[in-house]
Amino acid sequence: MLLPPLPTPVDLDDLLEPFSRRGVDLGLDRLRAALQEGGNPQERFAAVQVAGTNGKGSICTFLHSILRQAGLRVGTYRSPHLVSWCERIQLGDAWITPEQLRDDLRRWQAIGRRHALTPFELLTAAAFDRFARSDLDLVILEVGLGGRLDATTAHPRRPVIGLASIGLDHREHLGDTLAAIAAEKAGVMTEAAHVFSGPQDPEVAAVLEAEARRCGSRLQWLEPLAEVSAGGPILGLNGGWQRRNAAVAVAMARALARQGWTIPEPAIEAGLAAARWPGRLERRRWRGRELLLDGAHNPPAALALAGGLQAMGGSGGRRWLLGMQRHKQAPEMLQALLGPADRARIVPIPGHRCWDAASLAAALPGQAGHLEPGSEGDNGLERDLAWLTDMDGPLPVVAGSLHLLGQMIPLLDPEP
Repeated sequence: MLLPPLPTPVDLDDLLEPFSRRGVDLGLDRLRAALQEGGNPQERFAAVQVAGTNGKGSICTFLHSILRQAGLRVGTYRSPHLVSWCERIQLGDAWITPEQLRDDLRRWQAIGRRHALTPFELLTAAAFDRFARSDLDLVILEVGLGGRLDATTAHPRRPVIGLASIGLDHREHLGDTLAAIAAEKAGVMTEAAHVFSGPQDPEVAAVLEAEARRCGSRLQWLEPLAEVSAGGPILGLNGGWQRRNAAVAVAMARALARQGWTIPEPAIEAGLAAARWPGRLERRRWRGRELLLDGAHNPPAALALAGGLQAMGGSGGRRWLLGMQRHKQAPEMLQALLGPADRARIVPIPGHRCWDAASLAAALPGQAGHLEPGSEGDNGLERDLAWLTDMDGPLPVVAGSLHLLGQMIPLLDPEP
């Protein structure tokens, strides 16, 4: 397994301003000025970039695994994290250590204050600095939000770019239409870059095609990889949609090979099979009882999860633990997820404004009888997990937000 166990949490409250206090403040000018003052670490390592709405993390995981199987020294910058900030910076087969991360952030504190960096910008500057000092062959940069103005786009040379599925999410920052959101995502394209995308909504595809023509990128459309039964490769990540994500990772790896990187075809097949990434259609256990974790946090991801559950089989009422942030399209997600006999507990996510059962019942009166509030007080999540797994029937599911999964994972049985 190329993915190390999830790292222990690290307290960065004294080094990172709370995200909720600063909010999202997209832009590149602040970070570029700070990086220049800090010696331009982004100039000292090669990088590729992955943007989109759903599937960015999976594409990064597949590609990281492929490059490691090829023997390359590779780093990956991800967001968000599940249980520890250290998950955001992977160096080869290890996470950045808490000591390294705290030291890196301390080094950038004064520069960050002078340029009023947001928490994500400060973390990105520290990550660029760490990558520049780690003797890496290549770094994979996962876009945090949008693309055109995302901090990872401050890296000046991204000759290979992957695009995950683009859908309606973060509308409060990126726009209310698919076309507006696609335009922000397409902003990662650069002149002469090789850009790869799986199937997209026609409205999204038109925007991507137009931006590629405008900036001189080479955009290539990909079909999902064939199923194993049809001769396709084995994947280490579950879910039929992962064959679309894997196709993007494979195309990116082959493009890098054409540019001179040594990435033999057997490394591609081995990397796809070895890929691991928690919280994506992942089976885990709580006190010996099986459940499923999935980070579906918007309507397209909810539809994909519903399709994955249908493919897994099982009938009768399913139980759910769902935690959904208030700015998400929770009613649309419920309509995609809940079957006629399902029951769901709507649980809060500490530190985030969330939908509650009463608000969802008011928005969806037809679903009101299927919803109930989560447990309150100490050990509330433990009581909710006991309710979730205390019945026979289809595999119970925890979903709705990666932040919820981050709260759940420390409570689960250790992975074998």
